[in-house]
Amino acid sequence: MSDTRNGSAGAELRWSPVRVAGTVVLGAWAGLFWFLLASGRDAFYLSTRTEWVVPVAAVLLTLATFGRLASARAAQPEPLRSRELGVMIAMVVPVLLITILPPATLGSFSAGKRSAVAGAGFSASAGDIATGDLTLVDVATAQTTPEGERALAKRAGEQVDFIGFVTRYADTPADEFLLTRYVVSCCVADATVAQVRVVNVTPGAFEDNEWVEVTGTIYPIGREVIVNAGAGGIVEVERPERPYLSF
Repeated sequence: MSDTRNGSAGAELRWSPVRVAGTVVLGAWAGLFWFLLASGRDAFYLSTRTEWVVPVAAVLLTLATFGRLASARAAQPEPLRSRELGVMIAMVVPVLLITILPPATLGSFSAGKRSAVAGAGFSASAGDIATGDLTLVDVATAQTTPEGERALAKRAGEQVDFIGFVTRYADTPADEFLLTRYVVSCCVADATVAQVRVVNVTPGAFEDNEWVEVTGTIYPIGREVIVNAGAGGIVEVERPERPYLSF
């Protein structure tokens, strides 16, 4: 009886392969969220309303990693089977892709496949649209209600300043393009499109997906919004740190 107790109590603890692997996976995901937080890349995946997820996840996963590491040794270590190894590798692959590959944003290719803000179930505040500086979000949400459309129509002829990327379709005239910006409520998965038609563009001066700043006069015509850029009203700019707009 005494020998049994002593043998159990004095058993040597060894590193358990399956627990160590689990620790590595948790640590990889914790590192990813810290990386997103430090680099600012969370802006490529989340809206300003949900960016709090990144620091919270970083802290919780870090604590989970240390907790898993503290219990990674056992008297009878569990083997790491090939199936479990495959699952854990699959869980780490997204981490490697996000950290190694350069950040990319949604572009003109997917603009035609995304719904417009007006068709995404968002409502507009006519009061916000009627006053203050107009933004692309104001223009997009104005088309969600008759009140919003009327409020925007009253601002015809006003000067606006928008930043977005160039989008052209097969039927887009050479002296025009669609200034596009994605709007997210939660994350990139729910991205919708805000667009205005820019006219008086020098043909061939700007390419698809090129980020530009457009300064011009706005003319809402029904559900179409035209911005007359005029001479010198379009300049190339760097992609914004937060490429997606938020509600």
